[in-house]
Amino acid sequence: MEIISWDDFAKVEFRVGRIIEVEKFPEAHKPAYKLTVDFGPEIGTKRSSAQLTDLYRPEDLKDKLVVAVVNFPPKQIGPMISECLVTGFHNKNNEVVISLPDGNVPLGSKLI
Repeated sequence: MEIISWDDFAKVEFRVGRIIEVEKFPEAHKPAYKLTVDFGPEIGTKRSSAQLTDLYRPEDLKDKLVVAVVNFPPKQIGPMISECLVTGFHNKNNEVVISLPDGNVPLGSKLI
């Protein structure tokens, strides 16, 4: 584990967003979805590629609140540009379990 400073951590913008669109992403090297996430009026919507196909169907993800990093530079993933990183954890089967707020918070809320 690498130790980072508080200042390094404070630079990472973890924000709450709502998944408003989910598309299959057959061009991805690993099974994934294309997500459109709404972070509210200050940030707007951003796109992300997320490897969530093992545990979630598109209809399971639509309208979910998620925690995402919104200040990484855009990244080319196959034919799409990913603009944010939706966070999650690998379970014991190496499947991604998405990070979800444990309550209803305003879109764009920042992790503190």
